[in-house]
Amino acid sequence: MKFSVAVILTALLAFISGLFLPWWGIAITSLLTAVIIHQKAWKAMLSGFLGVFLLWAVLAFWTDMKNEGVLSKKIATLLPLGGNSILLIIVTGFIGGLVAGFAAMSGSYLRATPAK
Repeated sequence: MKFSVAVILTALLAFISGLFLPWWGIAITSLLTAVIIHQKAWKAMLSGFLGVFLLWAVLAFWTDMKNEGVLSKKIATLLPLGGNSILLIIVTGFIGGLVAGFAAMSGSYLRATPAK
């Protein structure tokens, strides 16, 4: 139950932070979610990763559908992806997921640190 709540809360807060903060705002929201919802470090990392991976992949897919894949094919051609739009969407989600996952893991370790 904690895991699914953490995934949903991470995605929701990351979406809201994306409206007001630069792209790295996802790290702040993932860290805060991991501090609020205490889990083991690997679960916190996985929940942060999944929350932002799904969010960024869905947003990238939605943007891709709105412009009929024109921009993503051009970007995928510039990168070594062979013009594959779907692969670009997966890479986009993976990068955001890694940032959020490591931030969530840091938040989990921050919560586990005893006060002196």
